[in-house]
Amino acid sequence: MVRVGIVCVFVFRAFDLFGYILMLLPKIFSRKMIKLFKVKEKQREIAENANGKAPVKKQSAGELRLHKDISELNLPKTCCISFPNGKDDLMSFEVTIRPDEGYYLGGTFVFSFQVSPIYPHEAPKVKCKTKVYHPNIDLEGNVCLNILREDWKPVLNINTIIYGLFHLFTQPNYEDPLNHDAAAVLRDNPKMFESNVRRAMAGGYVGQTFFPRCM
Repeated sequence: MVRVGIVCVFVFRAFDLFGYILMLLPKIFSRKMIKLFKVKEKQREIAENANGKAPVKKQSAGELRLHKDISELNLPKTCCISFPNGKDDLMSFEVTIRPDEGYYLGGTFVFSFQVSPIYPHEAPKVKCKTKVYHPNIDLEGNVCLNILREDWKPVLNINTIIYGLFHLFTQPNYEDPLNHDAAAVLRDNPKMFESNVRRAMAGGYVGQTFFPRCM
């Protein structure tokens, strides 16, 4: 009876050990697979480097959407896009606008775009690099455009923003200003506003502020 009891205890312990091993197997297998995957990734990178190829960077959802936006651009002849850092850096680019009508006819205005990795769920950060006398653009280059703020929606795109910026030059809006002095002049004395714009674009002072030439 004693021997039977010992055998039973041994058998039960063996089953317990076997069950414990079965429980560990998925974890061991998972770790092995992860390690194997990392080894294969490393081997692939080494092989690409040996062949003179740069490692392939995985694109974010924002980059994929931006690539689509840029491939579908349909801009007026007065607007163009450039990539100062090369086309490998799509998330940072510039847009140049040369109005062919209105107060700003003949001027050249450059805007920088910084696009978030979570685009289009966040609007691009846009600044005017050209110092301009404008009611909707302040002297630091901040731009007052509703679709860059409260009216931004993920269905909008880069093409929409560029057309919005172009519209600011053909129809500046004194009702929603960043440069309050320019807005007041546009509202009260459009002729003086036009004179101030021409002086600023030619390179000169408007009041106490100097504007570099942009024509």
